[in-house]
Amino acid sequence: MSHDGQGAHDTLLNPHRRALVWQVLAGAALVHAAPWPALAAPIPGPLVVDNVTGLYPVSVARVATPASVQDVVDAVKGWPGPISIGGGRYSMGGQVALPGSLHLDLRALNQMVWLKPVERTVRVRAGMRWRDLQDRIDRHDLSVRTMQSYASFTVGGSVSVNAHGRYVGHGPVGHSVRALQLVLADGRVVEASRTDNAELFRAAIGGYGAMGVITEIELDLDANGRIERSVREVALDDYLAHFEKDVKADPDSLLHNADLLPPLFDRPVCVTWRRSLKPLTVSDRLTPRGQSYTLEQHMIWAMTELPGGALLRKGIVQPLGIRSGDVVWRNHEASLDVAELEPRTRALSTYALQEYFVPARHLVSFAKGMAQVLRQHDVAALNVSIRHSPADTVSMLPWAREAVFSFVLYHKQRVHARARDAVGRWTRELIELVLQHEGRYYLPYQLHATPQQFNRAYPEAESLRQAKRRWDPNGRFSNALWARYL
Repeated sequence: MSHDGQGAHDTLLNPHRRALVWQVLAGAALVHAAPWPALAAPIPGPLVVDNVTGLYPVSVARVATPASVQDVVDAVKGWPGPISIGGGRYSMGGQVALPGSLHLDLRALNQMVWLKPVERTVRVRAGMRWRDLQDRIDRHDLSVRTMQSYASFTVGGSVSVNAHGRYVGHGPVGHSVRALQLVLADGRVVEASRTDNAELFRAAIGGYGAMGVITEIELDLDANGRIERSVREVALDDYLAHFEKDVKADPDSLLHNADLLPPLFDRPVCVTWRRSLKPLTVSDRLTPRGQSYTLEQHMIWAMTELPGGALLRKGIVQPLGIRSGDVVWRNHEASLDVAELEPRTRALSTYALQEYFVPARHLVSFAKGMAQVLRQHDVAALNVSIRHSPADTVSMLPWAREAVFSFVLYHKQRVHARARDAVGRWTRELIELVLQHEGRYYLPYQLHATPQQFNRAYPEAESLRQAKRRWDPNGRFSNALWARYL
């Protein structure tokens, strides 16, 4: 999932700033010693596959949890019907499951196969989470080359959606993939790379499980190092010039995003992490595991539910969040836990992402149009985070057919059917808007696009259909996404 959430993270705080916000919330009687109880959410049965939003549970015929490649082979050969594949389950519209299928839960397929520190390459099994990989490579002063802003996702899932993060000039994760191992529909285990089985390689990266089960991934790594955070607020009309001159042209720029905040979405808050030799302000090499994010839960709830939420954001949270000067290890910033975005309950409302990709020539026009749609429909948007990506040179189904800026919308919605329908209506408006701006929308989220919109956004899908007929002629691998569009 490019289910990234970095814009939300930028409204969250280091320990000193967290303490200040606690004092403010407590003084306003918004928090107290005993937080409100979490509402009891229904527990899905053993054959229901859900995702992080809780919106689209899928009833499957069987769930298998392979712990080895041979387990995957045996499961595929031993099941006569359709097969779906899942990892961390952060995709939001049923992309990991299909009714009546054998669901392969790959989270136990989490071993590191080998590490070559001198060559800066690693091979892992698909169910390994980025954070577990970071634990293994940090001791060698190495870092993941490209990943999402959070380390909670599985490597195989990230490759399947061809995720990206904030890395300046890197593009999607597929650019750092050297080779894949897949189990095909007939149980064969094959290797694929840019030179061997190249069609399969290109179709599997960003293919959402259409071609087979990705079981192993070989990746490029980078050196770890110190990075310094700088923040600058600019006018929307000035953002592109700022990015080109102060971010893209600076060889020390490593990570960058710009947040557009409601209700106007017209003043990008630009956050750039640059390589640095300055003393660390945070000594931890990685973000500590198991932290409590109760403050973040209270803060997001207050900003989205209380009448004074906008004032809390504007007067307290945003000023504290835009301070510069933090110096941390690259692996520390790359090992964030998505739990900091998790609400206390998703029983009545949930948080979701959408993402849209537009060429630079349309950045300002699309941003203004998006803001208008969000205001017209009174969307509970926490923010819109902007990133940049060069053209995708690998995936058969690219979300970046040329250099693009991505707009990641982080919003809150109720879980009842009328709310889902309402989100669908304004989502289709945004998809029309991005298509009018020669752009595309991202596929790991709720399946609100019409089939016609999907085909307009991704005309390369016909090439993927043809590749699937060659590698999976009986269409065994599927999910809710491909059942609707492919």
